Amino acid sequence: MVVTYLIVIALGALICVLGILNMRGNLSSIHWYHRQRVTEENKRVFGRLVGGGTLAVGASVILFSVFLWLHDKFALFWILPAGLCLLFAGIAAGLILSFYAMIKYNKGIF
Repeated sequence: MVVTYLIVIALGALICVLGILNMRGNLSSIHWYHRQRVTEENKRVFGRLVGGGTLAVGASVILFSVFLWLHDKFALFWILPAGLCLLFAGIAAGLILSFYAMIKYNKGIF
């Protein structure tokens, strides 16, 4: 059972690492279409925004795994809904931030 939590935490950590790499200017994990359409002077800001969104998603996945473990360990009824709320809020915030960057600097998401 602990392996399941560790796998989800590892997935969240991988997503966080990708977000940090994007924030530092490495845009290789972003689709070529988006990298190509961003001007050179906006690439740094674009990478920070998309990386911040990716980091928010990864952190929410890690937090959800911790809340899920706490729910299984202590059987508190409010832990699981709180973890789900954090997960959905983190994913929504990450997507909003990433889509904002794509719309602003790419003039669209497609």
